[in-house]
Amino acid sequence: MTIDWNNFTPWTSLAGGLMIGLAATLFLLFNGKIAGISGILGGALRPQRGDVAWRLAFLGGLIASPLLYALARPLPEVQIEASYLMLLIAGLLVGVGTRYGSGCTSGHGVCGISRRSPRSVVATVAFMFAGFLTVYIVRHVLA
Repeated sequence: MTIDWNNFTPWTSLAGGLMIGLAATLFLLFNGKIAGISGILGGALRPQRGDVAWRLAFLGGLIASPLLYALARPLPEVQIEASYLMLLIAGLLVGVGTRYGSGCTSGHGVCGISRRSPRSVVATVAFMFAGFLTVYIVRHVLA
């Protein structure tokens, strides 16, 4: 394995991780809610009185953030080496996995582990193992 030194960004990656952790912590402290994206989106799709505005604001922030960032710096070029059909299938599988896993990677990995949730630790280990296994199969078995 080699490191692509031209695209190696440990300090910006660390800063981004710290900002995500701080945002999740502040969200929990001030709102008493967990910043898991699937839970927030799922709740917005099944609205309850007095519970929609903050969810839409959170989701709007997810969409607006890269647009605001683009005002200061150019966005990185995105290269997706998959067909639209594969992206659709992958998205559906992620959605199904999120429902079966009672949350998404952000909810379990960032928020659940920090709250010492055993269920989140198991879920995150399962996510990681499935990702490792998938990469191995795609790159070494099917290639």
